[in-house]
Amino acid sequence: MRIEYHRTLIADRVRNDAFHRALAKSIVKGKTVVADIGAGTGLLGLMAAKLGAREVFLYETAEVAAVAAAHLKANRAKACHIIPCHSTEMQDPPRVDLIVSETLGNYALEEDIIETLNDAHARFLKPGATVIPARITQVVAPVISGRIAKELTAWDSVGFDLDLSIARTMSLNNAYVRTLKPAELLDGGTTAKVWDTVDLTCPAKADRKGEAAWKLDAATPVHGFAAWWIAELVEGVTLSTAPGAPATHWEQLYFPLLRPLDGKSGDTIAITLRSRSSIEGGTHLAWTATHTAKSGKQVDRQALDLDKGWLP
Repeated sequence: MRIEYHRTLIADRVRNDAFHRALAKSIVKGKTVVADIGAGTGLLGLMAAKLGAREVFLYETAEVAAVAAAHLKANRAKACHIIPCHSTEMQDPPRVDLIVSETLGNYALEEDIIETLNDAHARFLKPGATVIPARITQVVAPVISGRIAKELTAWDSVGFDLDLSIARTMSLNNAYVRTLKPAELLDGGTTAKVWDTVDLTCPAKADRKGEAAWKLDAATPVHGFAAWWIAELVEGVTLSTAPGAPATHWEQLYFPLLRPLDGKSGDTIAITLRSRSSIEGGTHLAWTATHTAKSGKQVDRQALDLDKGWLP
């Protein structure tokens, strides 16, 4: 992995400031022992040390661990110790008072934060320890703009009297990282729904499932769904990837549809989202959208799955 990716993290002041505030609220000078899991170039671990942590253990499995080690030396961070392995691989890890893990992706769970912190609960934490982030709320909203749908269905307009619908369907069985504006969402995003909440202060299930539904006030085509997350780092400190929130290096996820849902006033548009994530198996996402008429009759049902988007 090139250093450029880590530059985008360091450049994210919204992210950095939120984690600094969370650490400042949680560290007792000279007493708190911290584990920074997924330490990258060492930023959060160094923040913890500057804020007075008694000792900081930085876990990083990628090659960037060598950069983090050099940063610890350059900053004379004698209380910091780089451990170049994934935290789940560490045997007899030192017990800590606080774990901070910025292992969040555009899809919040894609970097296996649940499995990582479940292991930490079992082996790392002292009684009453603090976990940052404390919880993640996952949110979804219908997309009424056809901008991204048009991009993804370019297969339809290639011309030359050719049928490329097989590749088109594969393209739509993917989740896309995109930046959306509130105006591209149903009701400007004000009717976005929570489909899942993960409490990271205790062991949690890595398999997630949730649903959301909207009754339309007016005729509205729905071209896909946008998803984002809100992380409560500690009480009073949150970080959001929502459209309209202060911009971060993260964006929203766009879940396409095979065809637009042509909703009428009084109709109901709904989505069910399912995810499975693990260090060994990666991240799997599936979503099912339904359109139900005001009469109660189902007009359309579309089931899509990230696994169908891979080339055979």
